[in-house]
Amino acid sequence: MKNIDWNNVQEATGFERPGPGGYICGILSGEDEPSKEYIRCTYDIIEGDFKNYYRDRTARNPDWDLPFFIKSYKEKALGFFKHFITAVEASNAGFKFNNDETKLRGKQVGLVFGEEEYQKRDGTIGVRLAVTDFVSVNDIRKGNFTVPKLKKLAGSTGAATATAADFEEITDDEDDLPF
Repeated sequence: MKNIDWNNVQEATGFERPGPGGYICGILSGEDEPSKEYIRCTYDIIEGDFKNYYRDRTARNPDWDLPFFIKSYKEKALGFFKHFITAVEASNAGFKFNNDETKLRGKQVGLVFGEEEYQKRDGTIGVRLAVTDFVSVNDIRKGNFTVPKLKKLAGSTGAATATAADFEEITDDEDDLPF
């Protein structure tokens, strides 16, 4: 090992991260996957104690990616897609979706985060945040949303350990976003 002067190294400490709840978020990108019939949107929190949490995290650690959600527009999922679009339109005065996913960039939306268990690569069970609902930013401000209970894996014993969520990389330039 190389010789390191530990007196000049600041010790890492714990940090707070968003938990289950409602957050006012900004959509950083909306990308269509036509072969799979869904759009993929990256986002960040834009108000409150965790404002810019994910962008700040990726600035500190480029190996961590921005979070995203996927909204299917397959025939059987159109009602869920409309629920998402309704929340975005209600959160952005005068905005109409008009089937152009690129116009979602820079729009606000209320996201409700819940926790879900998942199986890690090593076989253990972890817990991560997941977007569970889309509401208007006014509904977030008024507390008009429900945070779901922990979603357990089938056959889980409930002995989960918390871990950071797995995210996909964003390559979009964020400099011209309004938030």
